[in-house]
Order: sequence, then C-alpha cells, then structure tokens
Amino acid sequence: MSGSLSPQLDGIVAVSQSHLIGLRAVAPSAAMRPSLARANMSGQYLSAFKGRGMEYDESRPYEPGDDIRNMDWRVTARTGKPHSKLFREERERPVLLWSDFRHSLVFGTRHCFKSVRAAEAAALLAWQAVARGDRVGGLLFADGRHLELRPGRGKHSALRLMKYLAEFSQQAFDALRSGNRPQNAGEGEHALNRLAQVARPGSLVYLISDFRDITPALESTLYRIGRHSEVVLLEVHDPLEAELPPAGVYRVTDGREEAEIDTSLPRARQAYHRQFEERLSRVERLALKSGARLLTLSTAEDDAAGSLWRQLQAGGMRHG
Repeated sequence: MSGSLSPQLDGIVAVSQSHLIGLRAVAPSAAMRPSLARANMSGQYLSAFKGRGMEYDESRPYEPGDDIRNMDWRVTARTGKPHSKLFREERERPVLLWSDFRHSLVFGTRHCFKSVRAAEAAALLAWQAVARGDRVGGLLFADGRHLELRPGRGKHSALRLMKYLAEFSQQAFDALRSGNRPQNAGEGEHALNRLAQVARPGSLVYLISDFRDITPALESTLYRIGRHSEVVLLEVHDPLEAELPPAGVYRVTDGREEAEIDTSLPRARQAYHRQFEERLSRVERLALKSGARLLTLSTAEDDAAGSLWRQLQAGGMRHG
C-alpha cells in the first residue's frame, strides 16, 4: 500500500484486511434464500438444468434411451403411456462481487466513507458465500485500475479478496489525500463489460456502487447478465447526498479550492433533495429493467451488517 492506515482511521476513511477478516463473525450462512442456480458443479443449489439428481422436478413421455430406473409408474398407469421422471441436481454456484472504488465513493459525513461501506459489504457477502460452500470471486475497479479475481473455493479465496478490497480502499483514500484527479472515466464501463464476459450461467452477481453514472451501456449489459444469472444491485450513499445540512453558510473544500454554500434557501434545499431522489429512482428503474434485486446501504447506519442481512432475508426489491 502506498500509505499507512492508523488504527483510529481503520473502518472510517479506509479499511484494513484484518478489519474485513473480522466481519466473518457476523456473516450468517443462511441470510439469503436459495434460488435455482444454473451452474455445472455439485453443491447446495437446485439447478435449472434437467438431469439425474436428488430432487424430483417433473415427468415427461418416455423417450428411447431413458434409464428404466427413472420410470414414473404412477403417471404411466394413469395415462396408459410410459413416462420418465426428470430430476434437478443440487449444484453450487460462483459468487461474483463487482466492487466500485472510484473517486465518487471516497466520501462520507457519518461513520465512514462510501468506499469503506462498499468494501465491508463485499467482505460480508464473500464470507456468507464461503459459509454456504460457494466459490467466491471479484472484479474490483477504481479510476485507472481494474482487477479480476477468479472464483475459488474456501477461506483462501475469501482472504485473497479481503487483501485486495483493503488495498483498493487504501489507494482510493491516498488518491484523495494527494489531490489526484481521476485518470480514466471509463473504468466502470470496462469493468462491467468484463463482468459480462466472466459471469458464467448460474452465477450470483453483486454490483456494489453508488451508481452515479447509469448509462444505456450499463442497462444493456446488466440485462444480458440477468438473462442467465441472479443479479443484486447494492447502492451505497451518504446522508449528505440526500439532504443539505441545517440552514447556514458553510465553507467547503476539495483539498485544492474553497467555496461557501448557503443552505438556508428552501427552494435550493428542495432541489437538492429532489436530485438525490431522481438518482435513486434511476437505480430502481435499472433494477426493474434488468430483473435485479435492489439493496441500499448508508454510511450513517450503526449496524450495516444487520441492515444487509435483513434486506437479503426479505429478498430486497425484487424485479422481473
């Protein structure tokens, strides 16, 4: 890492690998209802692919070559025509975490930066997947950088992901402190295109971002991924993005320039809040069009893990 993170700032402006590893203790294995998976390896999910397995799916007319042991004698007797049973196999699925660390996430006015909340969410979801026996991988990206981690089994794969989540979080904070401007505005679109290429049928895909730049390309790519995979959008925001601070005159800076803002004008306050609501509505429409679930996390939440698990248990905002 290019900078050192003091214990006092760990989990606030950036996050350490040890902090993310510690989240394993609050990641239950059954926080999300199992759904039909479409992968090709054995595990605990019921596959949509038909074949011999543990779970009866349906019966169909007998075809030459069918295993005689799979004859459905009840349906055969009722219809007078031979029928075979089809089964759904239990299968595991890969879990992919598409995690955004661009400059817009290096911001926060409550407990932590959005980038920290995003890293924590990715870690929690990774530990949950490991507990279920799934394979875990990730696509991490920031301004000018992109990293792909192939899905792997077990604790080792999760620890590898924690290492890079912490590294991206630290580097994002270092860029803010140094005043470096974003170098590659198209990194998010590139990372999404890569996600569409590496997400295998039956994957569970989480996209963790503030979704400030929803484009037609994002919509079409998500639609393609959602046709063969389960997609969850996890939107991260800070309360100051939704509501201006109490009426008054405030001096603000981006590290280079300073300005004053007057938050006492009712019309300005309403317009500011409306802008946030419109952005959230765009994310909701994105979920609707792509058939994804939508979850939200705020930097103001005292128990982000609890909020995440409750939304997962409820199924989030399901579309499609």
